[in-house]
Amino acid sequence: MKILLIEDDKQITSLLVEAFSTLNYQIETTNDGQSGLDLVKTYEYDLLILDVILPRLDGINLCRQIRLAGYEMPILMLTANKDISARVIGLEAGADDYIVKPFELPELIARIRALMRRGRTTIAKLLVWENLQLDPNSKEVTYGGKRLHLTPKEYGLLELFLENPRRIFSRSVLLDRIWSADEFPGEEAVTTHIKGLRQKLKAVGMKVDLIETVYGLGYRLKEEQKKEEQKKSEGKTNVTSEPPQDNSQAEAKIMAVVAKMREEFQKSFSEKYELLQQAIAQLSTKSPDKRIIKQAQAEAHRLAGSLGCYGYVDGSNVAREIEQLLENHTDKPQSTALQLTELVKLLKQTLQQQPSSPASASKTAVTSARLLIVDDDTTLTERIKLEAVFWGFQVEVAGEPKTARSKIALNPPEVILLDLSFPDQEENGFTLLGEITQNHPEIPILVLTSSNQLPNRVEAARLGAHSFLNKTMSAVEVLTAVNVALNQQTSTDAKVLVVDDDPVILHQVTTLLSPWGLQVTPLQESQRFWEILESTKPDLLILDIEMPDFNGIDLCQVIRNDSYWNHLPILFLSAHFESEILYKVYAVGADDYVRKPIIEPELVARILNRLERTHLSKKLLHQ
Repeated sequence: MKILLIEDDKQITSLLVEAFSTLNYQIETTNDGQSGLDLVKTYEYDLLILDVILPRLDGINLCRQIRLAGYEMPILMLTANKDISARVIGLEAGADDYIVKPFELPELIARIRALMRRGRTTIAKLLVWENLQLDPNSKEVTYGGKRLHLTPKEYGLLELFLENPRRIFSRSVLLDRIWSADEFPGEEAVTTHIKGLRQKLKAVGMKVDLIETVYGLGYRLKEEQKKEEQKKSEGKTNVTSEPPQDNSQAEAKIMAVVAKMREEFQKSFSEKYELLQQAIAQLSTKSPDKRIIKQAQAEAHRLAGSLGCYGYVDGSNVAREIEQLLENHTDKPQSTALQLTELVKLLKQTLQQQPSSPASASKTAVTSARLLIVDDDTTLTERIKLEAVFWGFQVEVAGEPKTARSKIALNPPEVILLDLSFPDQEENGFTLLGEITQNHPEIPILVLTSSNQLPNRVEAARLGAHSFLNKTMSAVEVLTAVNVALNQQTSTDAKVLVVDDDPVILHQVTTLLSPWGLQVTPLQESQRFWEILESTKPDLLILDIEMPDFNGIDLCQVIRNDSYWNHLPILFLSAHFESEILYKVYAVGADDYVRKPIIEPELVARILNRLERTHLSKKLLHQ
């Protein structure tokens, strides 16, 4: 992928060049709008990233000219301006997305990948595998001329495999790529959808299974026989794929890039500080040099955008105040000089503090919370420790259960990440898990393991684990789950509607969820469903499958077909375990599925995690 970055802030440019190069993206840069327009007209790019305030030609007019010239590549606007009106103007000028500085690199990269997926569909070529054809433009799939009717998830899986031949996708990666951020299904949802896709392909005449299971790793597209022979004879294949990305390694590299660029920024700050001091001195004179004041204002604008990217969120806010004062300096220059003197001092002080994440407010980080990681995987623990700095966690590591017991006895942590497997030890993590939940029930324990089998999940839930996490998750995802566990110790005030014709189940779920601060509405008569739904306005819906009058699958379809309610999280609670039933449940839009009899810790964890993810998604939408 080839990216053109048009940005006049050298610090931001250096940061993005380092980060994108780490992810194997080709990136070219220019620092003014007119040069950017010339480059767009001369070369082909897959994505443009534009700052709004640029020399010679600003980002808004540059975007308009690019669209008027007929170029359709995705455009992402990057600016320090937080005003909603500015975002609207940018989008109306033709931008596809808009992100405000300071930003987090993982979010920026996620938005870029989303734009590239959308951008590819407008010019995508037909994807072919034997007699199977997928048209990304019309979203139509046919086999031997027969059209396949696929669910959105099935289509997404098929398209992903066809676009990435030979690449193995784990269930966790497939969840990240196909399911949206506000969905939180278990990995069994992937298995169910792939099975459904295979069945539909078989039903239209496909005799060979095009999705190959790589045991212990995941799934990949099975290579066609003719292409395998062609590869042997020509040494190549007609279908190209993106280079596999190791998300965890890439993330660690990006964090290292941020740390490196932060150090370089610290070294260059003295020059910026001196320029701000010169502007203050000019404002104290009778005839201030407008050129110096203008330069200082531009520097403050750049600092407002770049400081937060290095973790100095307070500094970014101070720089924005300095920019505004310099912009309006003509009203009361003497008074402005005094205010600027204090703000510049404050700015320098913020850079002497511990850097934090730009989105720390949205993450609701728990300052100085102690996190104990019980794991002998030093690479993983170091990666989590590095990210944990941004969340305000104090991290301790125990390489085996014996050391963990000593640390817990001396100073119990607020939360624990626990592996289940210790090859060099006589005991596994289950023993320690049981001991901690018995002796310290107030400490949430999150199991973090590569042993993802169902028996391990069940045993961990029975012993009182708060959550079950897979080691394929990124450090950000792990610490998000840790933070959720800590924040769930307080009341959530969320509303849950439970629809089940079994009064025993209704009583059990109500009794189980009420102590967690959830407002539970039990409903035994499904014919009253819509009436109760609209009167209670729940944040989450729990449905049984088999019920008189209307079953849970019918009710789920009604919800997903309603424009107001179609984003409501839906969890099914049922005794059914047949794959056909599971397929139907996820096909109609379920977010999660929990089997009866209820394993209480698992049900609570799934519900609270789902509510937390929904809450965060709503906050992001309204920012």
